[in-house]
Amino acid sequence: MAKENANEKELERQEKVAETVSKTDRFFRENKKAIYGCLIALLVIGLAIMAYYKLYYQPKSEEAARQMYPAEASFRDGEFDLALNGDGNTLGFAQIIDDYGTKGGKVIYLYAGECALNLGNYEDAIAYLKKYKGKDPILNARALSCIGDALINLEKFAEGAATLEKAAAVIDNDFTPNYLMKAAVAYEEMGDEDKALAIYKKIKDQYPRSMEAYEIDKYIMRIESKQEAE
Repeated sequence: MAKENANEKELERQEKVAETVSKTDRFFRENKKAIYGCLIALLVIGLAIMAYYKLYYQPKSEEAARQMYPAEASFRDGEFDLALNGDGNTLGFAQIIDDYGTKGGKVIYLYAGECALNLGNYEDAIAYLKKYKGKDPILNARALSCIGDALINLEKFAEGAATLEKAAAVIDNDFTPNYLMKAAVAYEEMGDEDKALAIYKKIKDQYPRSMEAYEIDKYIMRIESKQEAE
């Protein structure tokens, strides 16, 4: 009895498989033209993407990278105007961005932003730096700190200080106390002594071996003495 039931179930299974195969075969025959059309379209799109990458994007990326070498060398030498604007013979970061976008790498916006910052073009610096979308946390923190510096130079102290604090929160390394210090000075400049004092104490407690911590007691005592006298 059990064997008969097993045979019946196996027969039912085979019938269902045969029915499914039949339906699939019928669907394919009825829609053969449409299926082939879709496959051909996908193949054409795939070949077009491959051709674009091989014949256009890759050569442009290599060309952009070559154009960046002189600008990067000028940046390392502290020649920020030459690095940003070029000299007529070599391109600067600004022209490379116009001609190639980020094909030479997203870091080009960080380079351009730092150049503009050092040249005192603070609005341009912010515009470039906000376009930097890299994944490296160290460079992300640096970009934010440069935006903070530019904002402070534009006397937007609250926004600049908050941005510097944001930079300090991105990564904890040797640059962090510097970001915090600049934020605290900005808060103190705008009269928010409580925030400034809290950051000074944070530097003292969490980064006692940093350069910023060497004279941090002076900043703390200045605010505390002023608050006690009020």
